Amino acid sequence: ALTVRFITRRFIGDYDPTLEMIYRHMALIDGEMVHFEILDTAGQEEDSLQIEEKIKWGDGFAVVYSVTDRCSFDEVMRLCFLINHIHSSPKRSSGSEQPPVVIVGNKKDLQFDRMVSTEDGENLSKALKLPFYEIS
Repeated sequence: ALTVRFITRRFIGDYDPTLEMIYRHMALIDGEMVHFEILDTAGQEEDSLQIEEKIKWGDGFAVVYSVTDRCSFDEVMRLCFLINHIHSSPKRSSGSEQPPVVIVGNKKDLQFDRMVSTEDGENLSKALKLPFYEIS
């Protein structure tokens, strides 16, 4: 939903959240036209090799969890560690610069179903030294 909203500028409730997709999009950012290819993994990785290949593919990452799903939050640290580890590998020819990573807590409007507090997200982002946002 987050990716579809970014591309279309509106919320679309009818889509398959388990379907992995690559979205292509052009946007004007700071006066420059930028071409995005966004891989929406939908959190469906089955093994570590699949996850590693997807992380190698990316140049930047939004690690998204649901504030209504504690398990998705618990995956954030592991994914951020993998991103850091894979992109700092000596096998990568792009140098040692880390890709941009942001932690995003989604579904903040569902206050009564919340299982992860805003403070939990803020504390994790401080520990990992990454930006953090909560959105709906």
